[in-house]
Amino acid sequence: MDLLTSKIKPMYFKYLAAAFGSALISSIYGAVDMAMVGQYQGPEGTAALAVVAPVWNIIYSLGLLMGIGGSVLFTTLRGESEQNQKKSNEYFTAAVIGAAALAALTWLAVVFFDVELLRLFGAEEMLLPLARSYLLPVKFVVPSFLFTQLMSAFLRNDGNPALATKAVLFGGIFNVFGDYFFVFVLEMGIMGAGLATAMGSVFSLLVMLTHFRSKKNTLRIVKPVRLFFILKSICITGFSTFFIDVAMGILTMLFNRQILKYLGTDALAVYGIIINISTFVQCCAYSIGQASQPMLSANFGAGKGKRIVQILKYALGTAAVFGVVWTALAVFVPNFFVRIFMTPTEEILAIAPGIICSYGISFLLLPLNIFSTYYFQTLMKPMASFIVSVARGAVVSGMLICILPAVAGADAVWLAMPVTELLVAVYVALKMVRYTKDLTLGEMME
Repeated sequence: MDLLTSKIKPMYFKYLAAAFGSALISSIYGAVDMAMVGQYQGPEGTAALAVVAPVWNIIYSLGLLMGIGGSVLFTTLRGESEQNQKKSNEYFTAAVIGAAALAALTWLAVVFFDVELLRLFGAEEMLLPLARSYLLPVKFVVPSFLFTQLMSAFLRNDGNPALATKAVLFGGIFNVFGDYFFVFVLEMGIMGAGLATAMGSVFSLLVMLTHFRSKKNTLRIVKPVRLFFILKSICITGFSTFFIDVAMGILTMLFNRQILKYLGTDALAVYGIIINISTFVQCCAYSIGQASQPMLSANFGAGKGKRIVQILKYALGTAAVFGVVWTALAVFVPNFFVRIFMTPTEEILAIAPGIICSYGISFLLLPLNIFSTYYFQTLMKPMASFIVSVARGAVVSGMLICILPAVAGADAVWLAMPVTELLVAVYVALKMVRYTKDLTLGEMME
């Protein structure tokens, strides 16, 4: 399919199907780990994985920084002119170099400072040994998690989204069966879940690398002329997507601390479930952005504003559907999720519905707000994307998490994200209308 001339509707849904499958299977890694460990070790295992969650957020976010930032600029250049292939590959090469450097730094941090990181993220003496056991196998393959994010982004932008989906599907299926085998059959417990996840990631990356032997492949390693300038551009473009995942880690850390301070371990175990539900919702939102981004970038580079508006309509409709479905599930069947992710006690079953319902209201607007960061990035509006990411991921949300329990009671902490998403959505709507109007006016003037 030609990004500049093919019909929008079939092309959008083709890319959405591939991106959705890839994003959904990615979220299975954490969800299956949580479910298996929760069933094997109870609420303590679920709480331990809630403590580990920020580590994943950091690792994935660094891969997205290079992957999304590099691939947006890669496709925009090709949309401007077919003669830009060598120049666009300079951005691919720079993204690979940047990802390698970040992978090395992250690897060192996880290997040598795991105790300090886990304590920072809220681990107490009871949870620390469990969290470290889970991370032990992961320590050996940290770079593979960054490079799967990088390669997924570039495969979609190089016309091979199906391979990205197949690769993640292969790793996800292995993770499901590996979790059961290592956790229950070999009785490795939480460490077995970490081993399955580590191996699944490596297998996914190996499948993605077969793209370089494909006839579709146009990715080349070339010498970047201005490496540091290109890396700066990639970081600026990809920062918002990067910060979404970093912010999830920051918020998880804040929630962990506030929950243990005001509500206790049972509430933290329920929050562990919420993290996994939220991960699925975010992956749905990512799939909209990742499906739209190659089309938006190419058409923005070519100055085709009317096609961008058409793509936007499909993306907003998809975001609305995802938001309604996930909010309904959280409100009407909260204990369904509880029973999936752990063997619950009576105390957990009593408190979980209220917690999940309150927090779950935020899922209504979450897909819109996350998609908006991709949209603003492709229109080369990094400041708007930055404001959305930082406001929902740290500033507004962080303030509410800290303030609400102190002034409105402990349970008010669960309303921090619904209020945050609402405030951010108002800003998103105003900016989206303005920038989209500018696009169509600019095309009419031409």
